[in-house]
Amino acid sequence: MCHKRKANCKKYTDTDKYQFVEIPSTNNLNSSSGRIYGNQYRIYGSSQSKSMNPSSIIEGLLLKKGLTSVNNITPKIIDKTLIVKYGESGRRDVMGGLGGYTLEVTMKFISAKTQEPVFLCTSEDQGETEVDDIRDAITRCLSGF
Repeated sequence: MCHKRKANCKKYTDTDKYQFVEIPSTNNLNSSSGRIYGNQYRIYGSSQSKSMNPSSIIEGLLLKKGLTSVNNITPKIIDKTLIVKYGESGRRDVMGGLGGYTLEVTMKFISAKTQEPVFLCTSEDQGETEVDDIRDAITRCLSGF
């Protein structure tokens, strides 16, 4: 049973005028999980490994919302561009650690022109692996954008 907290999002200004985003590159995250079970005759086990790149997830979700990712911010588009800041910002034990833990991410979108905050969100999630936790927390954050 997951005891995740509600995403905490704040819009500082209207986001509709923005068409472009600059997203920092991130490294791939890898995680795995496994289970062992059995009886008096045999032991069984299974494992799974997952991998993902947070910036790729962020880019895909923002593309779906109509924003275009750019590598360079030119003077022509600076008024319509957001810079995305992303980081893992916490870990919380669930039920004293007996229910596992959640991982938290914080995302901040700032105006490329003014460097002022436009959108801020912190969210956590709990999945089968840490990759699931991060992917789902990013998705929850961006659902409020």
